[in-house]
Amino acid sequence: MSGHSKWSTIKRQKGANDAKRGALFTKVAREISVAARQGGGDPDANYRLRLAMEKARSVNMPADNIKRTIEKATGGGEGEQFEEITYEGYGPGGVAVLVEATTDNRNRTAAEVRSIFTKTGGQLAGSGAVAWQFEPRGLITIPRSGSVDADEVALTAIDAGAEDVDTDADEAIEIYTEPGALESVRKALEGAGVSVESAESAMIAKQTVELDSAKARQALRLVEMLEELEDVQRVTANFDIPEDVFAEVAG
Repeated sequence: MSGHSKWSTIKRQKGANDAKRGALFTKVAREISVAARQGGGDPDANYRLRLAMEKARSVNMPADNIKRTIEKATGGGEGEQFEEITYEGYGPGGVAVLVEATTDNRNRTAAEVRSIFTKTGGQLAGSGAVAWQFEPRGLITIPRSGSVDADEVALTAIDAGAEDVDTDADEAIEIYTEPGALESVRKALEGAGVSVESAESAMIAKQTVELDSAKARQALRLVEMLEELEDVQRVTANFDIPEDVFAEVAG
């Protein structure tokens, strides 16, 4: 999972820039809207909505905004109708890329996604072309601090049903679960006094592809441009980031 840890480190450090662009609130609001429309507006009975609300709070979205979004989605006001679409494609070096989008205009989103793949030396592919190279997982992130014992966290998580724990990253511990076990493992960690930074559904590459530094920079640019699209919720790719490129981006 080391490749995913590098991704997570870069995304944490980019978080402030995402917020400056104003894109983060829009993306989180759409996630809340879709979750509420599909499963109802009660977070106690709608786990996906609860996760989306927690993400919104973690990026400091005002409580009024969260409430308004749920009300619009569940009939308390007029709201846009969003649908979820996953695009698949190949990036530089044959890298597999999944693009998860939430859109009110699938023609616009498809055109924008296709254009970015083309501009960055990639190619949009058909449904099923690369999805088999990824698997759904629950991902829990634990921030490292002086009081956190990584071994204790790992034991608690595994006892609660976690599949894997990555303690290699300096900034955070990453815990991977089966999708259905995400909530129970999160509760067990919080019950043990562990501070959970985030708990979310994720797509994890089964294997990563090694690229040279030039191709890795191109692939990162592809991911970055896709993530800047308002309709795109999440981009996942299966390449490992060479240490020199990682140092450039994360530094």
